[in-house]
Amino acid sequence: MDVFKRCSLTLLAWAALHGAVQAEPYVDVLDLPAQPSALAASSALRDVTRAGTRMVAVGPRGHILYSDDHGSHWQQARVPVSADLNAVSFPTPQLGWAVGNDGVILHSRDGGLSWEKQLDGRVLGEQVLAYYQARAQAGGDQWASWVSEGERLVAEGADKPLLDVWFSDPLQGYAVGVFNLLLHTVDGGQHWTPWLERSDNPQGLHLNGLASVDGALYISGEQGLLLKLSADGKRFQRLSTPYAGTLFGVTGKPGVLLAYGLRGHVLRSSDGGSQWQTIKTDLNTSITAASLDASGRFWLSSQAGDLLQSSDDGASFSAVAQAQRAPVSGAAFDSGAELVLVGERGIRTLALEQPQQP
Repeated sequence: MDVFKRCSLTLLAWAALHGAVQAEPYVDVLDLPAQPSALAASSALRDVTRAGTRMVAVGPRGHILYSDDHGSHWQQARVPVSADLNAVSFPTPQLGWAVGNDGVILHSRDGGLSWEKQLDGRVLGEQVLAYYQARAQAGGDQWASWVSEGERLVAEGADKPLLDVWFSDPLQGYAVGVFNLLLHTVDGGQHWTPWLERSDNPQGLHLNGLASVDGALYISGEQGLLLKLSADGKRFQRLSTPYAGTLFGVTGKPGVLLAYGLRGHVLRSSDGGSQWQTIKTDLNTSITAASLDASGRFWLSSQAGDLLQSSDDGASFSAVAQAQRAPVSGAAFDSGAELVLVGERGIRTLALEQPQQP
């Protein structure tokens, strides 16, 4: 051993013996505010959406960024947690919600500039258990299995990833996550009610995405799972699809419903999900994000950075050439008709060619 290594080890041993080398005290990510980072806009992000004319993006370590100049510059919001965030929804320009790992639900009242915590995984399991215990005490053997599910959630601790969130207005919203985790609120998130028993998902498959299309609300999930909220708004009913692989999301417009997922799979329905056709994409990578522009064209993005476009209501898709490619996990059009993409390498903004007017 050379003299420098020997001296270094001796100094470390002396410091440890005298208490000079101490580990930083552990702080739970649910108690640690997101740390400012000059590299946040070029680091991993998972979802992006519009809040009026503002763009808001969320990602790991509690990072939430916003831009008021069509994605040219991004600023970091004030966030009370460092948990990884997976999705964001703004039903109005000012009111927004974000969800993530550790059962986190955040709420913003100022267009995404600052956030407050509404729920986390440390109390979520206890709330689910208490809800189903109350139902069981009121009568009915059908609640016993849901009480057991609540007990499992409590035993797991805070680890309860929420994967998507959607609000129809400032009061009513839904959040979904792993193992059939489904929550509903009618008071803007002041209270979240477990809806685990209200989905046709007996296998407890992961619920990946929420989307509203033509007045109907859909949930996409594992193993071809696609759920549609019933007309009375009380239950998510399973739709039959021709694909048994994971579906990451749904998009659409009046008369057209698209579901997309693993290995470039895209399904199309023109009757609200009763019948489907498989759309050829020539991709073997997962389609992870979808957008609809102001002219009604569909845009799909993949985990490998592919960009597809459809001008015929999703009946066919063609590849779009790009100067640069990067993995995409979320996409949205800003108020200036530019496509904002987020993924493992941060944020990209694409100015796309507009269709010619007839």
